[in-house]
Amino acid sequence: MTARAWVLTALLLAAPGIAHAQIFVADKSAPAFTLGPLFVRASVDPKLGPVKVDISFSVVVPPNAAGAGLEQDLYLLWPGEVLPDPKLGATVPALEKDLTERGFTVIGGGRLALTARNLYQVSGEHTSESLPGGAPFVTFVREGGALGLSSPASWIRIPWNPRFTNRVYIINLAMTAKGLIKPKPGTWFEKTFWGPRYRLVLSFNEIRHRAVFPMYFQHRDRIVKLAEDPAQLIVNFAEADRLKIDELFPQSARRQLSETLEKTDTVSLFLDRSEGLQPQVLTVQFGYFSGLQSWAPLLIPALFFALGNGAGVVVRNVAERLSKRWAGRVQFGSVKESPKVKTSGVVAGPETLRRIVPGRTTHEEVLRLFGNDVEEHSRLTAPDQKTLVYRGRRLVPQRRRALGFLATVEHWDAEEHEVTIDLERDVVRDVQARVRRSRLSAPEPA
Repeated sequence: MTARAWVLTALLLAAPGIAHAQIFVADKSAPAFTLGPLFVRASVDPKLGPVKVDISFSVVVPPNAAGAGLEQDLYLLWPGEVLPDPKLGATVPALEKDLTERGFTVIGGGRLALTARNLYQVSGEHTSESLPGGAPFVTFVREGGALGLSSPASWIRIPWNPRFTNRVYIINLAMTAKGLIKPKPGTWFEKTFWGPRYRLVLSFNEIRHRAVFPMYFQHRDRIVKLAEDPAQLIVNFAEADRLKIDELFPQSARRQLSETLEKTDTVSLFLDRSEGLQPQVLTVQFGYFSGLQSWAPLLIPALFFALGNGAGVVVRNVAERLSKRWAGRVQFGSVKESPKVKTSGVVAGPETLRRIVPGRTTHEEVLRLFGNDVEEHSRLTAPDQKTLVYRGRRLVPQRRRALGFLATVEHWDAEEHEVTIDLERDVVRDVQARVRRSRLSAPEPA
């Protein structure tokens, strides 16, 4: 039997999406009663700490049975860690002994508040009364094996009370559950502008938990089923004006404003009793946003618009400065290649100057040789005479070190060229060429 249990455990653990849920177990096998109505209500607020959970139920006695003969304790198997109520004292040693003998390791325990509410009592009076002793529980884990340490689960004993079978009363078990809310991974951009996202999962009849399945398998003949009365999984989200729900599963889940709680959104799912032991899951993906994040749909486009217009000028100016600085200090190309010379204006070499012959070369021939980028001077007292001036600049880098296709420039040799051509009656009379040389640290424009 033990080997068969562990084989089934391995098969069930292969299924994804382990959820928080509960399974009700009777003290005796084949319980004749059922539970209904049943409400599992989780309350969430922006602090996102341990979640307060209230489980409300009533015991339904079949018509052919007497309530007095059904008296027995109930047990709740919760796949997660719960926090004890310090006002109610310690747990029952027999619970810890029972779990230890079954091979589990007990890591905590205590008691939970257990109350009975009279549905027909006059409003304004104390409609809930505490049941003495509360509900003792122990939290345990499974150690060893191929999968190592399991996550915790809780075994809660609900002592029998005559009010369980009284249809006037609803029994409420209050506890604080840890690990019910899991953060959803997201990028820094999403967390900054849209806020972090979280996932909350509630389910009923979930047995795929490593610590839960052995307990279910040993007590499977004592599972308490649901009655035909309503059964719901409910999540109340406080401060609904700051709440953003991204996803609900399944599609039959319903979201609405709470009828009794102010600024509270309620997400609920009706349980189908015909599903048997099939897990019925309610998943909510949500997040709380700040006041600034609520303006993100307007602020982000405005920010990009401002950056695109204002930052474009700054980026362009910085890029130009860096480009000029690197252009003066670094050059790319093979070491065997000649340095890249920068030329502006008209730089006339000796061969070009020799082609000008005073007394023979005409004005049109000069323009063909040097181009039309020229300064022209004339005098009113000598209308037949004019002077053409061509200016140019030549920058020659002097390399210092070379590494592959990258070379550093030590300085630049600058040459200022000026050619003056005197004409009389559109014929060259005289030519003068001047070259001024200097040294620059960067190729600044002339």
